[in-house]
Amino acid sequence: MHTSTVGRAAAVIVGLEGVGLVALVVWQVLAMTSGDTGSLDSALALLVLTAVGAAAVLAFAVAVWRGRSWGRSGGIVTQLLILAVALGAVTGAYAHPATGALLAAPAVAGLVLLVLAVRAAGREGRDQASV
Repeated sequence: MHTSTVGRAAAVIVGLEGVGLVALVVWQVLAMTSGDTGSLDSALALLVLTAVGAAAVLAFAVAVWRGRSWGRSGGIVTQLLILAVALGAVTGAYAHPATGALLAAPAVAGLVLLVLAVRAAGREGRDQASV
């Protein structure tokens, strides 16, 4: 299946988010090795969960690049989760609107591009079925 330009752009955004998660894993490892954690067990569990999440997001990016529907679906869920984190960053006692906006901007762009990629793939599928 041919991947549209919109799909490729969505894959790049999802891939950059995956790279961001890999950077977070590296930061967590550095914090653990420097003794900057309150509980080693909790830090290790968080590290494993973040690494699994990074692998999943990177897999979604590759799948979107290749035009696979499961990658687009996973990418959309990822964007919605990032938007939930961004909303949490702008509300509450320790609200930080700049952080929320920094998280939300690529998530909104990625969500729009992924929805457009879904529509393009659906259009292409209907065109191939009618041939």
